[in-house]
Amino acid sequence: MFKENEFRAQVKRADKTNKEVAAYLGIDESTLYRKIKANGNFTREEINKIVDFLGIDDPKTIFFAE
Repeated sequence: MFKENEFRAQVKRADKTNKEVAAYLGIDESTLYRKIKANGNFTREEINKIVDFLGIDDPKTIFFAE
């Protein structure tokens, strides 16, 4: 299960914006919002990029939470 609130908090902690995350992923900002609202419907490659870009230590807490 994807934790939207934790994702948003991580973006803020990294001092980034959703626009910057979307640009890094090479997608439109509206596509990023759709993926977030679709319970974190990110590809494995997108997850890896987000983890690197935001400096996430444990991606399981956001992308694979129970």
